[in-house]
Amino acid sequence: MIPLQAAATVWAFLLDHALEIIAAISGLLCVVLTMRQNIWCWPVGLVQIAIYIYVFWEVRLYSDVLLQVIFLILQFYGWYNWLHGGMGHGELKVSRLALGRLAFWLAVGALGTAALGGFMRTWTNAALPFWDASGTVLSLIAQWLMTKKLLECWLFWIVVDVISVGIYLAKGLYPTTVLYAVFLCLATMGFLEWLKSYRSLAAA
Repeated sequence: MIPLQAAATVWAFLLDHALEIIAAISGLLCVVLTMRQNIWCWPVGLVQIAIYIYVFWEVRLYSDVLLQVIFLILQFYGWYNWLHGGMGHGELKVSRLALGRLAFWLAVGALGTAALGGFMRTWTNAALPFWDASGTVLSLIAQWLMTKKLLECWLFWIVVDVISVGIYLAKGLYPTTVLYAVFLCLATMGFLEWLKSYRSLAAA
């Protein structure tokens, strides 16, 4: 009886979190493709984003909903830019941020978190408004840098993944918590992969 009960419990969990699990699988595939600079990362990412718009709305993570909507737009831009944003409108290559530009984006992250978190705390019933806002703002920065194939995008993703693990664990989104823990490992690997690519280009 115990194995049957365990199986029933697992089956019920899978049914209850089916959309979240599909989004998680799509997200993993998207990150792996991004690490490899494979253009299919963008259409696969669209699947993940569409599902998470619904999932995050259901648990009142409104900053995350807003984030996914903007991601939807950035997916199409990134798709185009990776194909035609390089020299002579060709394929885009990995590059790096100048120190001054990195400082600029860090400042944008801090100010954006304060502004969005304050708005969400004052005008909505959002859960964890400042933590959620920080993930949103830093994710937008990371995604924008990724559309430009800038190496530092992975450093922002690493910070986002650490924050996200805490948020989703607190909200009981367990498949998504596991997903972001894996994302943290993949973001570290992605940074190393793109760094190797950048150094190869620089050497050439």
